[in-house]
Amino acid sequence: MASLYNNKYYHRDLSWLRFNHRVLQEMADKRNPLYERIKFMAIFSSNLDEFFRVRVSDIRQIKALDKPLRKKLITKPNAVLKELKVQVDKLQEEFGDIFENQIIPDLKQEGISLIKYKDFTKEQKKVAEAHFEKALKHKIDLKNSYFTSKDAVFVENESSYITASISKTKFQVVQIPKDEPRFFVFPSDDNTYAITFIDDIIKYNLYRIQSDLDLSYYAIKISRDAELYIEDEFSGNLMEKIKESLPKRETGQATRILIDKRMPQAFQNVLKKALDVSHADIVLGGTYHNFRDFFKFPNPTKKDLYFEELPPLPHPVTSNYDSMFEAIDEKDQLMHFPYQSFDPVIKLMEEAADDPSVKVIKMTMYRLADESRLNSAIARAAKNGKKVVVFIEVKARFDEHNNLKWGEIFKENGAEVLYSYPGIKVHSKVFYIEREIEGNTKTYCYIGTGNFNEKTAELYTDFGLMTAHKKITQEINKIFLVLEGIFIVPKAKKLLVSPFTMRYKFVSLVENEILAAQAGKEAYIIMKMNSLQDKNMIKLLYEASQKGVQIRLLVRGICSLVPGIKGQSENIYITSILDRFLEHGRIYIFGNGGEEKMYIGSADWMTRNLSHRIEVVTPILDPDHFKTIRDVIDIQLKDNVKARIIDAEQTNAYVKNDEPEIRSQYATYDYFKNIKQ
Repeated sequence: MASLYNNKYYHRDLSWLRFNHRVLQEMADKRNPLYERIKFMAIFSSNLDEFFRVRVSDIRQIKALDKPLRKKLITKPNAVLKELKVQVDKLQEEFGDIFENQIIPDLKQEGISLIKYKDFTKEQKKVAEAHFEKALKHKIDLKNSYFTSKDAVFVENESSYITASISKTKFQVVQIPKDEPRFFVFPSDDNTYAITFIDDIIKYNLYRIQSDLDLSYYAIKISRDAELYIEDEFSGNLMEKIKESLPKRETGQATRILIDKRMPQAFQNVLKKALDVSHADIVLGGTYHNFRDFFKFPNPTKKDLYFEELPPLPHPVTSNYDSMFEAIDEKDQLMHFPYQSFDPVIKLMEEAADDPSVKVIKMTMYRLADESRLNSAIARAAKNGKKVVVFIEVKARFDEHNNLKWGEIFKENGAEVLYSYPGIKVHSKVFYIEREIEGNTKTYCYIGTGNFNEKTAELYTDFGLMTAHKKITQEINKIFLVLEGIFIVPKAKKLLVSPFTMRYKFVSLVENEILAAQAGKEAYIIMKMNSLQDKNMIKLLYEASQKGVQIRLLVRGICSLVPGIKGQSENIYITSILDRFLEHGRIYIFGNGGEEKMYIGSADWMTRNLSHRIEVVTPILDPDHFKTIRDVIDIQLKDNVKARIIDAEQTNAYVKNDEPEIRSQYATYDYFKNIKQ
């Protein structure tokens, strides 16, 4: 790892793998209910699939570039891929160990046996035969499942297959049906249950049907490049190009072939040639793949094996006001999802859709839900004759389909729909509303840290601010005028806007703390973000640390900063919290000589967020909301149950101390529960 890691920067992709290791820790953590641990198992698997489809494919594309350009993008891509493979193999091995030696035994303690075909009883064999004949046989093309070593074989992206060697030159490949539940529960007369993968039902029956062949089946799965590779974003219709490119994902270059580690090397060599993959593509796994299917693992017992319910709490504004506009007129309104309900955001948009005084609605949308009251309200607003301008980022990877679908619905109802900019993503989470009241224009806006998506608002921790502050609403409108092609640059003094002002304003805020430290004054920075990768900002934090600024960071995912290095970063302490909710909010706090400044918004400190995306970060001006966010951050800084220390080696050791236990997500829920309604 020496070529990829030094005391200055931790490689971003290795750091991402360390984040997924924290997910693996949740799978092993017996403080989590069993079926929640199984969910984390599915999350780990799903995350790793996306990693190979996105990050590994990106590095491989860099390999194909001329050396001078390649060196500007990444150092030694072959070395990176080699080290990533080493680390992934370690994670897969740990994953398999937790699954076999913890999850399966713990299921058994609850009366659930996850069995293989070799464990089928005589009665279960009859049931397996009947289920195969009724539900599975017609979905397996057995006739065309045989190949020779001279054949080229195509397997679908992220689909589960089993394969067996018939002879030195012949083999069989069978796809596990995608439209069938992955798990089958055998009938039971008591309180114990046997569950099997349908892979095993298929294996058992294939052995039975092909009893004349000496077969041993092994699981395989291929991940394919998820990039769309639009050759020219700057000419023609970008949206149409994206729409046309989406199907190519399913046939893209293989970035990983996951195989059963028991597969003999000779058979591996035959498969590599048939599937057109190399040794570098192979990742060793267990007997089964696609563990993301465990999101739907059945619970035939009547036992509650899940987290206790933490339903979103009603926000005071929904109880105390009939009109959202009236509430915002009185003061800024702050929401914290999923602790508080997303309903105020929906209620505001529904009210705007039906309020005759509302004349204009403008909104940026990044990841849209499949079904959505919020989106329906926007469509209704357009249908009601209001000027509705919606900017939809159709380059939001893996959400392109939903985004395009809703774009068409908005257009059909009369909205003006703007799609992705070439070469830049619009990642901000903002909307803007104009009302005409007695001849005067009243403006409102919303600035959030998370997407306008009711589904993720139940899972991701995010802040959202509604305000009628004149200068902030004016600046939000300027951002929309840029998106509409009317302005070139949005002049913003209150807001931090990428790629225009955000970087130098953050630099200025950090430099202000450096000056304070040099003057012998208290100087500190507290920041929470998803990812920290931008080298220039990391260099600045190192400088601040060296000058005596105390820096406390909460980083959920990628962290390229190396803390705790003498003479470089000894004044920087970082933790990462993983628990039942996904930490997603971005919060930036600067000591500012005793008069703290606080900002929230959509941007992480990654180069893409600061330089290649349109992002919006807002100051928190209302003292009540300032206190609320500060209280929440203080709770998280004290977490000693689910917080891990991000040290120089990213070993993911849990925070342990003699303080009373604080599990920050539960403490935060209690905090909002105790707020008077």
